[in-house]
Amino acid sequence: MTSTPAPRTSRAARRALALALLSGALGAALALIAAGQVWSESTAPFAQGRVPVSAEGGDVTGLPSALALVGLAALVAVFAVRRATRLVVAGLLALCGAGTLAAALAGARDTSALRDKAAQASSLAEGSIGAVDVTPWPFLSAAGGALLLLAGLLALRHGRAWPSMAGSGRYERGGRRERGAPAPVDPDRPEDLWKALDRGEDPTRGTP
Repeated sequence: MTSTPAPRTSRAARRALALALLSGALGAALALIAAGQVWSESTAPFAQGRVPVSAEGGDVTGLPSALALVGLAALVAVFAVRRATRLVVAGLLALCGAGTLAAALAGARDTSALRDKAAQASSLAEGSIGAVDVTPWPFLSAAGGALLLLAGLLALRHGRAWPSMAGSGRYERGGRRERGAPAPVDPDRPEDLWKALDRGEDPTRGTP
């Protein structure tokens, strides 16, 4: 009767781990891909007519892609550290997500890059532009930031129960195991959990 809550907590931590990995990787990919896409379009006067001008995400702001790279590194680093350091890294991941989200939304309203493009096209010191059309890409970049923020919040909430890549030699000091017997599962080693799942075992059995 008293052992029931522990497996439930373990299952919740595993679900949070999978969701954090998926949302973090997808969020970083979205922000990085969006940086190379057209965010806004307009026209600039040239001679007796007008020419189209456009600005990519990297022209508007470099913050979303830079923060996405830092967030992706923080997502990986979450599993290389423990305890208080893990909370610090998880907080960094959440801040990177929030910064990516805010920078992308601000970039959707920024027309300075378009005006610079218009000035180059018209050979004038200050370019004038017509109506501005904003593409979906800055909002997809913002969605990537939201996913990174979600991954950071999940790491802050459940990170203490997640496995770590640190301290991999714990069971090697216990002597050679019996031939044919399955390797003991270290809950702090992700590779042990995956191997146990491949063997059809419950990696949480006997784990507090």
